[in-house]
Amino acid sequence: MPSLYDRADIYDLIETDDRFDTYRQHWKCILQDVDIHSLLDVSIGSGNVTLPLAELGVELCGSDLSKAMLDNCRKKADRLGYAVKLQQSDFRDLRCWQDKKFDCVASTGNSLAHVTNSEVLDALAQMDSLVAEGGYLYIDTRNWDRILQERQRFYLYNPFFDGETRVNLMQVWDYLGDGSMIFNLLYTFEKNNRIFQKEIFEEHYYPLSRKLLLSGLAELGYQEVRQFCFPACFAWKAEDAEWYCVLAKK
Repeated sequence: MPSLYDRADIYDLIETDDRFDTYRQHWKCILQDVDIHSLLDVSIGSGNVTLPLAELGVELCGSDLSKAMLDNCRKKADRLGYAVKLQQSDFRDLRCWQDKKFDCVASTGNSLAHVTNSEVLDALAQMDSLVAEGGYLYIDTRNWDRILQERQRFYLYNPFFDGETRVNLMQVWDYLGDGSMIFNLLYTFEKNNRIFQKEIFEEHYYPLSRKLLLSGLAELGYQEVRQFCFPACFAWKAEDAEWYCVLAKK
């Protein structure tokens, strides 16, 4: 089954100016009382979450495993006039940044759950190696504890539009015996109340518990850890939200 990350054109259909503004407000909340002038997003994808940082005056760099997503990110950055340095790289091997130091190193888009829990700890160590003294690690993720407690199977999105085409998206979650999960992403495209295209993608996730994430940060020496709902501009409690984020100071 193909991965959605090879189809950046479809992945980005859900993105709108309103969502971009929400991410901008998110970063304003995160940055309001911290000293962050440079940020590396090691799972930048097509840039939806972190590109607003460039507008806020943060020097932005990004890497991602998917060339298709990076190509889309570059097109967006160029269109918006943002100077963003991009590299193709797995977040488990960040040697492409040649030990450059950043005020903050981030992983966005629930990306850490794409690898096993033991690999997450290795990835955090890789990220930490690029954090400047007194800098920060940032991670946003689905609330996997809530997912495993509720064991929801169907996750529905409100329909959205690409020009005159209505796009419907539904996720069907399969809970596997080894504790991992398959997300089946089902897209249908319709005009005049008739479906003319269907696309199905599959993503394999390894649920990342809050306890594991926080203990991994503590092992790396991050004691000052703040938790927010994601996006942080919303008023939900982090432990109750569908997504949450953490900002940890070195």
